[in-house]
Amino acid sequence: MPPRKATETVGNFDRPATISDVAMLAGVSVGTVSKALNGRGSLRTETRQRVLSAAEQLGFQANKAAVALNSGRTYTVGMITTDTIGRFSIPLLMGAEDALGAGEMSVFLCDARDDRIREQYYLRTLLSRRVDGIIVTGRRTQARPPIGTDLPIPVVYAFINSTNPEDCSVVPDEAGGTAKAIDHLLAVGRRRIAHITGPEHHHSALVRATAASSHLAEAGLELVGPPMFGEWSEAWGRQAVRILLSHEFDAVFCGSDQIARGVADALRAVGRRVPDDVALVGFDNWDVMTLACQPPLTSVDMELEELGRTAANLLLAAINGEPAPGRHTNPCRLVIRDSTTVPLA
Repeated sequence: MPPRKATETVGNFDRPATISDVAMLAGVSVGTVSKALNGRGSLRTETRQRVLSAAEQLGFQANKAAVALNSGRTYTVGMITTDTIGRFSIPLLMGAEDALGAGEMSVFLCDARDDRIREQYYLRTLLSRRVDGIIVTGRRTQARPPIGTDLPIPVVYAFINSTNPEDCSVVPDEAGGTAKAIDHLLAVGRRRIAHITGPEHHHSALVRATAASSHLAEAGLELVGPPMFGEWSEAWGRQAVRILLSHEFDAVFCGSDQIARGVADALRAVGRRVPDDVALVGFDNWDVMTLACQPPLTSVDMELEELGRTAANLLLAAINGEPAPGRHTNPCRLVIRDSTTVPLA
């Protein structure tokens, strides 16, 4: 009798192949098929292979829910974020899904909106759904309290890190990214470098300002004036330039692309050419800003998708019994555009 196709006609409907059909074609019991497909039991190699071949021939797909119940896993992961607009969490989610998709795992995204009550609600909801693990992220890089204690599943903090050193956290190497920006400005011949950044209480602003000062010191140089702390906005970038004009400078390293775009506008308004007179570097590599800037902006990319992949892989390892506690850093990348390179004549 010729083998049946993946579906057969029953009445007026096509019926998908069942586990009984696989058992009949392979000449074994339904229980043997279940063991072979789930990798359980002590079956002979030829028996297991005969079952797998029959399943492939029929196009049989095991019930995911049943497999999950047998393995104790649901093949789902939760992601809790405080980044309401998705500026940082969406690239992280895309990277995490890339890594988890290979294992046919799904991600539930929950927006806690900087509300601890809402965050705990989502935590309870995800636990009730028996997710295999949770990724916690947000829009700020500073450390935060653990989302919970003695949780029954692994948790990885991504972009942010936990105040508990025993928790697994993965963060961008902002100091390393700053060093790449400063090295690039030095390589294109700039020596009088100013730094305009965000609020002084903001962790990223402090890390980037400190790294800029220390890296210049290693080259025997100093920032032009102290770091200029303000807001993460174009308006602050324009205002800071008016203050900076009392100094001699040939480059500005900005703590964000928004600030850098405001700086570019203000420099153009006073007749300073970018990059001929002033080289300009931003941070975040946010294409909405970098490509709209005139000229297009050189910027430090925190590689958020790669960060998401790293977080997901760390979570998978923890789910499989191989946790990696502590703080892990992912390198940043400098993307060079016209704001630091003088076009050829």
